[in-house]
Amino acid sequence: MGNIVLHLDRMMVERKISLNELAERVGISNVNLSKIKNNKVTAIRFSTLAAICETLGCQPGDLLVFEPDGNL
Repeated sequence: MGNIVLHLDRMMVERKISLNELAERVGISNVNLSKIKNNKVTAIRFSTLAAICETLGCQPGDLLVFEPDGNL
């Protein structure tokens, strides 16, 4: 089975926004946002994803990528 990979770090660089600023705007802790940014989560709430997308002016597909494992 493949994996869903978050490219939040790339989007943050493109938008020139810091972890602290994004966490404050989204309304989650720096620790939780850092886990999302570094792909250390197994799930993300739609409400959190929506808040991130609204803040960064992007779509969920800009952040989420499916990477197959190659066993197809």
